[in-house]
Amino acid sequence: MNAYVGITDRDWFDLLSNQSSLQEVNFWRPSDTRRFRVLKPGELFLFKLHSPDDYIVGGGIYTHFSPLPISFAWESFGISNGARNFSEMRARVAKYRRQKDDWTVDYEIGCIILEQPFFLPQSSWIPVPYDWGFATVQGRVYNLAEEAGRTLWNQLQTVLSVSQIVSEETPPRYGEPIITLPRLGQGAFRVLVADAYNRRCAITSERTFPALDAVHIKSYSENGPHLVNNGLLLRRDLHALFDKGYVTITKDMHVDVSRRIKEEFENGRDYYRYHGSTIDMPLTQADRPSPEFLEWHNVNVFRG
Repeated sequence: MNAYVGITDRDWFDLLSNQSSLQEVNFWRPSDTRRFRVLKPGELFLFKLHSPDDYIVGGGIYTHFSPLPISFAWESFGISNGARNFSEMRARVAKYRRQKDDWTVDYEIGCIILEQPFFLPQSSWIPVPYDWGFATVQGRVYNLAEEAGRTLWNQLQTVLSVSQIVSEETPPRYGEPIITLPRLGQGAFRVLVADAYNRRCAITSERTFPALDAVHIKSYSENGPHLVNNGLLLRRDLHALFDKGYVTITKDMHVDVSRRIKEEFENGRDYYRYHGSTIDMPLTQADRPSPEFLEWHNVNVFRG
């Protein structure tokens, strides 16, 4: 198992460490030119402050990397981006890009999505490993089975045990490090569903990203989980119709459009042309809509 130590600025850390009950954070990079591939979902991502504060100060469970328009990143994560508002986030991205902020540009940034974040009090900060390269710009990966990584793992476990930062629901603090797939928050759900559907509407294949929504099949208000197989990527008008029961997806992955649209609105021609069509599904079997969640929507929401 690996852990990655990524470098962040003090403003990002200070803001997030003072928030309560954060489920997830976006450890963003100002551009997406270098994809993040060094961790598997469920491995540990740690935060180190810029020098001269050469300490590890917190971390989280790595979930996913995605290059995203900055507007979508803000809509998905809000203050969990480590900025108080969208203007502040744009200003920071422009600063690190070394350019003037241009509001006509929806910057694409690299988003490293972390679940179950934790932040250490200053008295528990951990000095960087002895072999840390101080010329390192973004971060470094450590194998937790090797000497430097093992020492870091042991230090972290001791600090977390004393500080009681990690909840009782997280994996055991002692012994061998293990990969545990994290529970998704709302922001991560939106991003993973969008990427699973290749950023195309499952019904229409529409690719205009700002016009698409990640939709819960079994609604979150009805205890529907933030799981990709409880999600669809739909054009926003279809999202509204799906939530109100005018459209559903059958267990054999076909579109069913309710007769109520014509009865109630004397229209709907644009929607009936999709009736009976097969949806576009994610390539990964585990990401495809769950028949259980689809049946729930068919029975409890669809107007027939």
